[in-house]
Amino acid sequence: MPILLAPMEGLLDFVLRDILTRVGGVDRCVSEFIRITHTLLPDRVFVRYVPELLNGGCTFAGVPVRPQLLGSDPTCLAENAARLAALGPHGIDLNFGCPAKVVNRHGGGAALLDEPELLHRIVAAVRRAVPAHMPVSAKMRLGFNDDARAEECALAIEAGGACELVVHARTKVHGYRPPAYWERIADIRAAVHIPVVANGEIWTVPDALRCRELSGCDTLMLGRGMVADPGLALAIHAAWAQPDSLPLDAADPSHGVRSASQGDLNWPTLLPLIADFWHLVRARLERRQQAGRLKQWLNLLRRRYPEAEAAYQTLRTVDAPADIDAWMLTHATTHSHSPGTPHGVWHPSTETFACS
Repeated sequence: MPILLAPMEGLLDFVLRDILTRVGGVDRCVSEFIRITHTLLPDRVFVRYVPELLNGGCTFAGVPVRPQLLGSDPTCLAENAARLAALGPHGIDLNFGCPAKVVNRHGGGAALLDEPELLHRIVAAVRRAVPAHMPVSAKMRLGFNDDARAEECALAIEAGGACELVVHARTKVHGYRPPAYWERIADIRAAVHIPVVANGEIWTVPDALRCRELSGCDTLMLGRGMVADPGLALAIHAAWAQPDSLPLDAADPSHGVRSASQGDLNWPTLLPLIADFWHLVRARLERRQQAGRLKQWLNLLRRRYPEAEAAYQTLRTVDAPADIDAWMLTHATTHSHSPGTPHGVWHPSTETFACS
């Protein structure tokens, strides 16, 4: 059963996509949104957000990445989609779900869910602008203030020509507060004839199995749950293959004790990946952002790993990259990728990948 990796602005960028797709279990990624206003963006902007475009559109582990566009002007979105399509992505995704106030104030993201007719025009314009063989998909929430028009929005997206729809099972007003209303995804599935992917509040294997049961979706999209537990996709695949192999205790945040065959990624195995993540952050991001990105990931990892709690508390007040370098040398190695697995660093000054 396919598992997709969600777009998450400020968290799940190409650096974390690289690391998480090395672990395995992810079938496709969607990039964080590229905001489209009234400008035809140059190629270098698309590549800055999705440097995988220079690697055949895939992460170094070979997982396809579908860039996501966000905007509200059908013509401008179509023109930018056409330019992006020329770079050879594995499809183009449209954002109709971002709950950020600054995005919604400008009529983008989840704000569009109050205008199904505009949703249709956007999807139709983008569909016409890109080659017929290139998938055009969309991601939506259940609505803005409420979910009364969820089916209407989904039908508008389908009528515009989208080939797939991801549904985050909350409204904009719900934000990221639990619960997710997975049963409403089943209503949307019943209304449309395109594949529907379930997203929202999937932190554990029991969550995934329950989401699948209530939504009827065989394809799931993981976001913060995969960031907090990088072995989650593998564990879900194992549970689907052997449905009696894991308890369905959704209250257990550690998923119980998983064997290696069930997708367990223990802390000693994860530590080298954290070190690789840090080296990529050091190569890619401005100095003032570097320590924050590591602490951001460790903060989420605390949900799954007691050792991450200790690491987070140690580094919580550390901002000097050199001090974090020293911690990494003491606690982790940098050669986590298995032989034959591509591994690289993005150099923004040359806009090329350098493999190591």
